[in-house]
Amino acid sequence: MDNRENDHAGGIIRWTSPCVCGYSTPSAMFRVPLVTIRLDYRLAPVAFDRFMKIILAAPRGFCAGVHMAIDSLSLTLQKFGPPVYVYHEIVHNQFVVNEFQGKGAVFVNAVDEVPRGSVLMFSAHGVSPEIRQAAKERELFAIDATCPLVTKVHLEAIKYAKAGYTIILIGHEGHDEVLGTMGEAPEAIVLVEDEADVDALQFPEGTRLAYLTQTTLSVDDANRVISRLRSRFPEIESPPKEDICYATQNRQEAVRKLSDEADVVVILGSQNSSNSQRLRELAAEKGQRAFLVDGPQDLSEEQFQLDDTVLISAGASAPESVVQSVIEWLQQRFDASVEPREIRKEDVRFPLPKPLREYAKEAKAGEDRLANH
Repeated sequence: MDNRENDHAGGIIRWTSPCVCGYSTPSAMFRVPLVTIRLDYRLAPVAFDRFMKIILAAPRGFCAGVHMAIDSLSLTLQKFGPPVYVYHEIVHNQFVVNEFQGKGAVFVNAVDEVPRGSVLMFSAHGVSPEIRQAAKERELFAIDATCPLVTKVHLEAIKYAKAGYTIILIGHEGHDEVLGTMGEAPEAIVLVEDEADVDALQFPEGTRLAYLTQTTLSVDDANRVISRLRSRFPEIESPPKEDICYATQNRQEAVRKLSDEADVVVILGSQNSSNSQRLRELAAEKGQRAFLVDGPQDLSEEQFQLDDTVLISAGASAPESVVQSVIEWLQQRFDASVEPREIRKEDVRFPLPKPLREYAKEAKAGEDRLANH
């Protein structure tokens, strides 16, 4: 006969049993001839609700400027055939750059790398007048895919410089957009990155000042620098409409509002993407585990728990395909559910560069004819 002791209140069951072949208890009770086994089990409640949830933020991913630039490069490759040269990366995303390299785009860091008479596209981040002139002297067919919101900052720099202002540009040193903007009026622009840079500024009495910002900055960081500028230089002027682009602000707003509900934040974007870095930093500042990745290849299972809530967003240059690949990776490993959360709607479109507009209409008409046959 089995001699059994039960202590359900203490969460313990003990028994000693004679040996019989097979299972005869709710647990893995092994009975082997001539052996007596004493098993101690501490029972823990089973967590049936430990499932991963993904909060999928919207808006996320491509902005209107990136859509325009990518469409422009695709159409240019179709119209002229490869190679098409691009001054700097068309957008700061490794997946996009690699895909276009496979189609015949050649990304260069200097105009003299481009053979004379070739097709050259200016990236979404804009270029300085010096680069435009170098392309003209090299007899290149230049197509300008600069984001219109970056062009707006260039025009503001030109306006303030012509009016005799010293311009304080808030941005990241060495960023392609900053290089292009400073090139519009190099003698009139001073670059600052943070409040400490502002504190170090010295100008002669009576200097007229204005500030501009890089379009992809952290809204919070930019506001801190602007506040310090206004404190030190109360008469400083600024454009009537702020320079940080709508997409940068919207993606930051979504991460700011939704990250409090998450244990982990995953941002899709490349390391050289300013706006993607700001999203990761924003989540980290709120105390979340935050990762900036190009895709699932940059993730490991050790970064997650079974019952994590994971917020996923993407920088303005990250394609939706990499977002979906990360979702699939998490679903396969953690059986994650997905909850889409839209914070703000976006419906912004920018026109193609003029040299491509007629060709785009012809290409669209051809596609429509094929679809109707």
